[in-house]
Amino acid sequence: MVPRGARILVVFLIVLAVVIGASAFVVSETDQVIITQLGRPIGQPITAAGLHFKIPFIQTANFFEKRIMKWDGSPNQIPTKDKKYIWVDSTARWRIKDPLLFLMRVGSIGTANSRLDGIIDSVVRDHVSNNDLVELVRSEGWAEAKQKLQEAGIPDIQFLSPFESSEESDHLQKGREKITREMVADASRVLPEFGIEIHDIRIKRINYVESVQQKVFERMISERKRIAAQYRSEGEGERAATLGQMDREMSKITSEAYRKAQEVRGKADAEATRIYADAFGKDPEFFALYRTLELYRNFPANSSFMLSTDADIFKYLKGSRDIPRK
Repeated sequence: MVPRGARILVVFLIVLAVVIGASAFVVSETDQVIITQLGRPIGQPITAAGLHFKIPFIQTANFFEKRIMKWDGSPNQIPTKDKKYIWVDSTARWRIKDPLLFLMRVGSIGTANSRLDGIIDSVVRDHVSNNDLVELVRSEGWAEAKQKLQEAGIPDIQFLSPFESSEESDHLQKGREKITREMVADASRVLPEFGIEIHDIRIKRINYVESVQQKVFERMISERKRIAAQYRSEGEGERAATLGQMDREMSKITSEAYRKAQEVRGKADAEATRIYADAFGKDPEFFALYRTLELYRNFPANSSFMLSTDADIFKYLKGSRDIPRK
């Protein structure tokens, strides 16, 4: 049988362990704690990591995240200043700056996200409605980027949006980066009363609503076809210029070659004529006989001629009977 004193000691140790467990708590590096006594906060926020104590059963340790947290909004359909209806999907980064005020005004992370839904969505809607679509899509510094594109020989028209002209792109006033900084500034004026500090607001995605997407795609296709036709036209022009230059060069080379060939042929004919003249000039009678015999040889077959017997062509035929026979 266990002695009574031992049983009392065991009970005492158990009660002591429960009391210590209820009074001690550990704060990690990522947490901050507010102590409440019977529902009312007391003392200053505990932000130092380590082991801490509170009055058991009377006081409660309320843990809050000390790190930066993520907020994701729901995509909203918002009209821009230039009357283009778009879906805007945004996100933000925030943290609990004053945990005591956060506990008193908000109470929990879930409630804080609900408050952020209303505040940030309202800020995003206001700034989207007060700016043109091109301002929401592009960032400042586009003039420098366009200059680099032009220096690289890339036409700026390739990078324009379907509903944007080159004149509009030259008058970019803010750009997405500046607009989102203004969103952060506006939200920062409201959220401190809840003990929340907003660090960043970003637009994750911008897209046209379904009712105009098809028109946008058709406009994009038409624009790309126009650019392709422009390139083809420029290519055809270059091709025609190259072919024209080639034809001129070919005509020049051909005419030069023909001239040289005619010169060579003329010199050859002159030389042949001179040789013939030198050869036949030694015996003109033999030359006349040779040319007459060539004429006889070259008569077309089955040809008929009406000639008198006194024609010169028969001179050597008529005189053949005077040639002595061997």
